[in-house]
Amino acid sequence: MTDALKGLVIGIANEDSIAWACARAFHDRGARLIVTCQNEQTRGAVEDLAARIGAEPVLPLDVTSEAQMDAVFAAIADKWGRFDFLLHSIAYAPPADLLGELTNASGSGFAIAMDVSCHSLIRLAKRARPLMKNGGAILTMSYYGAEKVMPHYNLMGPVKAALESSVRYLAWELGPSDIRVNALSPGPVRSRVSPHPGRFDEIMQEDVFRTPLHRAITLEQIGDVAAFMVSPQASGINGQIIHVDNGFTAIG
Repeated sequence: MTDALKGLVIGIANEDSIAWACARAFHDRGARLIVTCQNEQTRGAVEDLAARIGAEPVLPLDVTSEAQMDAVFAAIADKWGRFDFLLHSIAYAPPADLLGELTNASGSGFAIAMDVSCHSLIRLAKRARPLMKNGGAILTMSYYGAEKVMPHYNLMGPVKAALESSVRYLAWELGPSDIRVNALSPGPVRSRVSPHPGRFDEIMQEDVFRTPLHRAITLEQIGDVAAFMVSPQASGINGQIIHVDNGFTAIG
């Protein structure tokens, strides 16, 4: 990256977080970063990681809190005046709804999953737009279960499908402000919240067998693609779902 791009990274929890892999890749290419932590229980771990990449301050952000969301962007305005990119790498569903069949998902569980995993991106984009004064990039994380049925992905399939549709509509709305909105759709990778809870090893074996490259995707590969997507070199890519899966989705 050139000219010290400035970015906000949301979703770091520990060293196995996809958001952390992305933050390292951004940092390695010269970006200046502000990161958030979900709550006080994660603050210590996030602050330790943030210190390794010179990211400060670490700001509290529970995306269900409008006040905390406002405070994050006020801090960006105060520190930098403007910024260039936003990484949204968060998803959540209540365990009972996530692990059960979709037909048994509660209305409240579905609403929580949609609010945290999808609508939070829309609320963040609204606040980011006036601070991306020279244009910018917004990047979120999806999964193949948004496109095709993946056994045991359950409630998160429809939620991620809504997220991917939101990416396209946000790309349309923010495009006149020269703000690009895209999503990465990585293959299964060991992270803080992996797809298919309880079946991860089985899914990984199937993924490696089916992909043309016959290997699992890594956090570092996801980070590398994320760094490209928020850079000026990806200025022509907008409203897209980019698969980072060693070719798994090419097989059908």
